[in-house]
Amino acid sequence: MSAAPQLVVHRDKELMAQAAAARLITKIVDAQSARGSASVVLTGGRNGNGLLAALAAAPARDAIDWGRLDLWWGDERFLPDGDPERNYTQAREALLDSVPLDPRRVHPMPASDGPFEADAAAEAYAAELANAAGPEDHGEVPTFDVLMLGVGPDTHVASLFPELPAVRETERMVVGVHGAPKPPPTRITLTLSAIRSAREVWLLAAGEDKANAAAIALSGAGEVQAPAAGAYGRSRTLWLLDAAAASQLPSSLYPPAIA
Repeated sequence: MSAAPQLVVHRDKELMAQAAAARLITKIVDAQSARGSASVVLTGGRNGNGLLAALAAAPARDAIDWGRLDLWWGDERFLPDGDPERNYTQAREALLDSVPLDPRRVHPMPASDGPFEADAAAEAYAAELANAAGPEDHGEVPTFDVLMLGVGPDTHVASLFPELPAVRETERMVVGVHGAPKPPPTRITLTLSAIRSAREVWLLAAGEDKANAAAIALSGAGEVQAPAAGAYGRSRTLWLLDAAAASQLPSSLYPPAIA
């Protein structure tokens, strides 16, 4: 397991999104300087999309060489291409359509109107990840520079929900999810094994409805009951919270100063 999670608490969700966007720009530029390219795993939901919108509005976004950035997704709702509820659709609207990405380096998860049903789509995405992994990655997925996850009120991350089979998966990197407790019921998700391949994992939580989940996940809960507790990076695990989401944390977990 990686070192203990680090916590950064911001006054509100707008500041959190802006600060996280600035942090991500720096991380991408540093990775591109060091290795020539960067790889990031995006997350959906209000916090993930809020970060992308803040990144779109940040003047410093021009420091990124967008053509040398690989984008992946942590999970996806198994819906038709272009559906407004798909994470990929929302990411395009928030940021991707406004920056000069290399289409060959953008890797959305398959849509439901493609050639695959959900389990086969998960296998296809796992194969795409494996194809992108190099000998230096020591595994079946690339060593992502940053993998971002929203935290649900029930402590789910990606589409890994408490007690469901996907959170117990230890062999496969990507799986189909059936019977998810929030709509739509059919999804595709990275597993904890894939998530832990990232250099850094950032967990985003803003709002009072996330406070209990953050407190549970950061207080030693098991990953089957609280999937967010099982999400950590190889070198760093960072929780980015607003004051509302941090309101139930014991003070021993983070310094009282709020950024």
